[in-house]
Amino acid sequence: MKNIINTLSNLDYRTTHKLQKKSLSVLYSIFRLVILLSIGFIIIYPLIYTVVTSLQSKYAFLNSTRVWIPTEFAIGENYAAAFDAMEYMSSLWSTFKNELISAAIEIASCALVAYGLARFNFKAKKYYIAILFLTILVPEMMIIIPKMINYSHLDLFGILGLINDASGVDLRPNILDTPWAFWLPSIFGVGLRSGILIYIYIQFFKGLPQELEEAAWVDGAGPFKTFLSIALPSSGVVILTVTVFSMIWHWNDSLLSGMYLSENFPLASQVSRLPETLGSKYHIILNARDPQGIGYLMAGCVLFIVPMLIVYMIIQQWFIESIDRVGITG
Repeated sequence: MKNIINTLSNLDYRTTHKLQKKSLSVLYSIFRLVILLSIGFIIIYPLIYTVVTSLQSKYAFLNSTRVWIPTEFAIGENYAAAFDAMEYMSSLWSTFKNELISAAIEIASCALVAYGLARFNFKAKKYYIAILFLTILVPEMMIIIPKMINYSHLDLFGILGLINDASGVDLRPNILDTPWAFWLPSIFGVGLRSGILIYIYIQFFKGLPQELEEAAWVDGAGPFKTFLSIALPSSGVVILTVTVFSMIWHWNDSLLSGMYLSENFPLASQVSRLPETLGSKYHIILNARDPQGIGYLMAGCVLFIVPMLIVYMIIQQWFIESIDRVGITG
């Protein structure tokens, strides 16, 4: 009888323990879901607000009782005005010509630089690494004026300047207002946030098996051929990661494009100039008396983010997998 009572007590204890454990697991799942939903709402709230505001008419803005579902829509008017004010198609072409091509060049050049820093030992390597981190830490606006002066009279080691002093003929080209102001830094691996891209590549190349490269060297391949035939084909995940980062950074760049160009601005500059453009073209001033101007502005923001949003939605699955496999660590 005593054994039966002990057995029942043990069963009761196990059942209670399992219920407690299951209850804690359910509570933890609910807590985690609430936290994730809260963070997700904080992140996606600006996008929801932008889209909803871009759809509203003037009378919908004046109705304070309806916020998320407008009482009246003005989709065609808002988006047509923003499309025209931004000169959308020509600005989109300027973005592709100046920014996205520069991003593509930068992806290739940074891979080559990072492979050399990751795989080869040479004198002063640690100083080059230090300079790499310095390029990450120094903000672009600190060196923008010297860069503009250099690009307005492009010279290599002062050679053309010496010719100008000796002959009076100025052969230094002005590459401002041309795509070369964007392409040239990318070619040499010092473009927009190139330091971060090089660092990501370095972290990946350090993890590649050296046996593959040694086998290529035994077969007579040099360093450059090994990079093209072994390292680059094995770097699909990191190339995708770097491509997304580079495209987004160049797409959002308004500082460099605003300084290097005086016309044919890309979309990022057009969005930042949209309040002034709306005022000059449509005599719309963003104030409480004409709240629909906010709708025009938000419509321009939606037009700006939609292309990159579509691209990310297409590649987001591979991008998340690539982030996991690259392992960006210190």
